Amino acid sequence: MNNYLMNTYNRKKVSFVKGDGVYLWDDNGKKYLDALCGLAVTSLGHSNLDISEVLAKQSKTLIHTSNAFIIEQQKRLGKKLCMLSGMETTFFCNSGAEAVEASIKIARKYGNDQKIKNPEIIVMNNSFHGRTMAALSATSEGKAHQGFYPLLDGLTRAPYNDIKSIESLSKTNKNIVAILLEPIQGEGGIIIPNDDYLSQLRDICDKNNWLLMIDEVQTGFCRTGKWFAFQHSNIIPDVICVAKALGNGVPIGACLANDKASKVLVPGSHGSTFGGNFLSTSVGLKVLEIMKDQDLCKKSRESGSYLKSSLEKTLKDFNVIKEIRCKGLMVGIELKKDCMHLAQDALENGLVINITKQNIIRMLPPLIIDKTQLDEIVSILKKIIGEVDYD
Repeated sequence: MNNYLMNTYNRKKVSFVKGDGVYLWDDNGKKYLDALCGLAVTSLGHSNLDISEVLAKQSKTLIHTSNAFIIEQQKRLGKKLCMLSGMETTFFCNSGAEAVEASIKIARKYGNDQKIKNPEIIVMNNSFHGRTMAALSATSEGKAHQGFYPLLDGLTRAPYNDIKSIESLSKTNKNIVAILLEPIQGEGGIIIPNDDYLSQLRDICDKNNWLLMIDEVQTGFCRTGKWFAFQHSNIIPDVICVAKALGNGVPIGACLANDKASKVLVPGSHGSTFGGNFLSTSVGLKVLEIMKDQDLCKKSRESGSYLKSSLEKTLKDFNVIKEIRCKGLMVGIELKKDCMHLAQDALENGLVINITKQNIIRMLPPLIIDKTQLDEIVSILKKIIGEVDYD
């Protein structure tokens, strides 16, 4: 039967019709605890009344005029993002992939402006940056690439969390102009690098006049216990890509740049029809306000610590568990065997999770979640992982 949609997703046979806070309801009235929040998007929960009020008010006033004109909300949101991140300027777009595209264009032009004929960007193995052509090319080789060759040239791959490989490239490849990476690899399985990894990369970039470009699309906005994950390393990048939680479900992305990188793009070199319109930037302003007022960085650290401790205690006797990785409310539970069916098992038990890399349970719960709800997550995981462990 033709449902008039391209066959681009392996959708679960569940249709959600209502959300409230950390919970969702399907069209049969079944209730689910959402421990994924749309892949780190609805960090403030579903149907947030403050967000709904902003949407309603702004939609009745003005939604779109294009970037040919001044948008005051865009200027205000850009300032707040720069103040939070240490950047100088902001380019608004509609998604994380678009933010990555902008960063790659910045790096390319940065190299060309220095008369480097074939500028190259170091990207990491096991990475994920999106599905547009440049973002896809920067993503680690694998299934995502199949059928889409030739990919974008000028991308040099290196092992993640391996400083020696970057040092070696700095000595042998004079075309490199930038490094693009996730501060924690999300789609790759919640892979957390060494504490000094980003600071060492910063040093290498400074020595070689490279741009350090951080993809914070999944890790940003209090997810790891800081406004941005790079802030755990006390560094300042040159370029930062953000999206997801900034709109709490309303499409918005941004590419932030420091003083050096800000000078690269000029009128006519990049743009977006919808990026940073009145609706999305009004929501973004409210999202940041709520996150600050509720001190969600602190809450994310505390909830993440509680959840990790509960998971380790509850699952310690399960032989199938290989490792539990947490940074704030970014959680990966790696199993010793494939467990793709656990996403469906969780749904049957009223829990929304997903499985990445075939054997890693990934959870990105709403930042507003409380201990009772975290206990509910752990209880369901104990049940479904216990069945895998028994097998």
